[in-house]
This record gives sequence, structure tokens and C-alpha cells, in this order.
Amino acid sequence: MSDQSDVQIIVSKLFGPNGDNLVGLSDVTFDGFPAITLSVETPDGRCEDVHLSPIHGDARKQGYTNIPVGTRCRLMCPVSKQPLRKVEEIDDSFGAGYYALYRTADLSEASVVMISDVWGHYHSRVVDNFELISAWGELHKDLAGE
Repeated sequence: MSDQSDVQIIVSKLFGPNGDNLVGLSDVTFDGFPAITLSVETPDGRCEDVHLSPIHGDARKQGYTNIPVGTRCRLMCPVSKQPLRKVEEIDDSFGAGYYALYRTADLSEASVVMISDVWGHYHSRVVDNFELISAWGELHKDLAGE
């Protein structure tokens, strides 16, 4: 069995619900890799772009980030303004859901990245050919009760 502790998954292409590529929409990078850009709407109606690290398991982000931890957000494509599709509930006490971003331009359900809609609830999954290839779950210290 090989040690895979130094393996990183870098998302180089990711598509919204209408097939728009969300990687590299801005000049924001993380460790030299172009950011994933999403539009995030908070309950007060404010909607702005957030640039997420494309490195799976990396919580860094830029842009609209002064959102209170625990806020449930509406996640949208910044190009089409279409909401992301909810794919499943996350079985925990926060009532969060997973929302789909597609890894292929044909929007295949077999290859998706799923992210949580609760700010500070760092849960995501990478699925390839209907197989879970990476899962990351962490809570912001305010949600974790630290």
C-alpha cells in the first residue's frame, strides 16, 4: 500500500448549471492555480462573488468573505446567475445541503464537486465516474464550539 498523504486534488475545470467554466474567471490564484468563482447570496439579499481555492481541502477564499459563520447562503453561477442544483442533504445538525458543480462541460452527474451552502461549514466531495474520490469535512471553530 502506497502512502498518499502528499497527494493533492487540484480542480482545473468546473462548470456551472449552464455549462459555464467557473475556474479562472478572475485573476485570483491560490499557490499559482486559478480560483473557482461562485456568486454567494446571503439572507439579507447581498450577492457578490467569492473566489475559492481549487485545491481540495484548502479553505482559503477571497472576495465576499465577511459573511457570519453559520449563515445559509444561496450558491449561484456568476456567469448565468442560475442557482446551483442541490444534490443531497448533509446529515448533521446544521441543516446544510450539498450543491453540484460539474467537472465536465456536458454536466455529467457522474463527475461532480459537491459543496455545502452553510458559511464556515467546510464540507465538500469530489466524485468521478460515480465514485467518491475525495471527501473533506471541517467546521469553522465557531461552528465546532471551540
